[in-house]
Amino acid sequence: LSCTALLVSPCTSTFQERQTHPDSTMCGIIAYIGSKQAVEILLGGLRRMEYRGYDSAGIGIIQHSGESKDAGDDECKTAIKVVKKVGKVINLTNACKGTDVTGTVGLGHTRWATHGAPSDRNSHP
Repeated sequence: LSCTALLVSPCTSTFQERQTHPDSTMCGIIAYIGSKQAVEILLGGLRRMEYRGYDSAGIGIIQHSGESKDAGDDECKTAIKVVKKVGKVINLTNACKGTDVTGTVGLGHTRWATHGAPSDRNSHP
C-alpha cells in the first residue's frame, strides 16, 4: 500500500518581528511521506511558498542504510540528511545537487531570522 501525504503549515515569528515586519510573519514548512523521492517534492513546495518571504531555507530527509536480517545481525541504521542554505530556495536547490539526498520521508523549512543572523548555520531545519 502506497501512501502520500503533503502538509503545508505556517509558523509565526516573534511578536516584535510581527510588529516591525508585518509582511514577514510566517515561515513555511512542508513535509512529505510516500514512495517517491522527497527532495524534489520538498523543494517544489518551498518554491511555492517563496511569496511569504524568508532569508534561508533547508530540508531534512530520513535515510536508511543496511538491512535487518535477524535480531543478532547488523540492524538498519537511520540518519537525517540535512541541507540548508542562506538566501533563496535556488541556493538550496544548487546545494542539493551532488549531495546524497535520497529518501522518501522529509521536511522543508523557510526561515526569517528572529534569533541569530541569517547564515547557513542558522538556517532551518
